[in-house]
Amino acid sequence: MVTDQLREIVRRYPLVRFAARRLRVRLPRSMGGLDPGRVPPWSRTFTLALPEGGAGGPRELTLHLPGYLTVPRRLAAHGLAGHGPDALACFLAMLDLTRPGAVLDVGSGVGVYAMLAATRSGRPVFAFEPTPEIALAARSAAEATGRGFTVVETALSNHNGSAYLRRARHNDMCNTIERPRRQDLSGTMVRAATLARWCDSAGCSPAVVKIDTAGTEPDVVAGGLEVLRRFRPWLLVKVRPGRGLEERLMALLDPLEYTWYPVNGRPPYPPSREIAARSSPAWERMWLLTPEPAGEDFWAAARGWREALAACS
Repeated sequence: MVTDQLREIVRRYPLVRFAARRLRVRLPRSMGGLDPGRVPPWSRTFTLALPEGGAGGPRELTLHLPGYLTVPRRLAAHGLAGHGPDALACFLAMLDLTRPGAVLDVGSGVGVYAMLAATRSGRPVFAFEPTPEIALAARSAAEATGRGFTVVETALSNHNGSAYLRRARHNDMCNTIERPRRQDLSGTMVRAATLARWCDSAGCSPAVVKIDTAGTEPDVVAGGLEVLRRFRPWLLVKVRPGRGLEERLMALLDPLEYTWYPVNGRPPYPPSREIAARSSPAWERMWLLTPEPAGEDFWAAARGWREALAACS
């Protein structure tokens, strides 16, 4: 019991996890030591190439982000060309062609989508990230853009108040809101709000919304139905297979008469009569949800951004 609790503490707190790894690096292999070459650095500094186009802005960013986080490691190794480029291309095309309004990056992580919106559009950008240490990294990324974006340390959901955030044991990209489990030290309580309540209090008119919350995407949509009816933003939503997520999203969105497109390969994408997670490949799992059918100008813009992202490796 005590050993399990100690392991949970190590997994929960990045500083404790880092210290434990540093200690194991100094131990011989026979005593459980780690290979120093396989231990991630505490801080990772790298240059991220950006796609050319849009409203101009810098061609690259120098980022200083925690080395133990998954996304900085992947960006340092593969650039934006290896970070769901088909979805990023659709997102950038949305910035080009949708009506004026704010950009909301819900479940932002370190803020990849928010960074692109801040550097390639003149729109106000808000990044929602409830995990404290990842929100801190997103603020560092916002400063690196020069133009900045606002980090909101809140979990968007279907209720207002607070929520239990569970940190995933093996992938910080999978932290999610769920019911707390007894004697579980891997989570923490965070602020929660509905999209409708937040937009009302902030006086925000969203035009582009990206949602990736590791399984609670229907809750975010449910808490923002009033916003979707009033402002009709374009959506880019992560849809994971199973757990009834597809059915819940369809039930929420069908009355709003959105058109559904699986993000999969070279645009254009055919509209789908149902949301099926596996229609988008495992490395994307993104769906484009539009208040009116996407025209050829949108697909042409998406193809252009996809070519620009291919150079960002």
